[in-house]
Amino acid sequence: MGRLGGHKPDAVIAAFRRFGWEIRRQTGGHVIMRKEGNPNVLSIPYHKGRDLKEGLLRSQLQAAGIDVDSFLAVV
Repeated sequence: MGRLGGHKPDAVIAAFRRFGWEIRRQTGGHVIMRKEGNPNVLSIPYHKGRDLKEGLLRSQLQAAGIDVDSFLAVV
């Protein structure tokens, strides 16, 4: 598993909130996050007991404009 694999959705959502992203709504098993000034929308799968996959987390970080090292510093 890579450096980004194995993170719980709660920890990932909390980390994005530290970077200024806000929870807008929860639709089914996904938490939708937005940040003022950023046109992208983050959709974080929220399934209790399941970790986020590395590829999904990496694509969400890219959309958010956050580098991996900065993310890992706040998780």
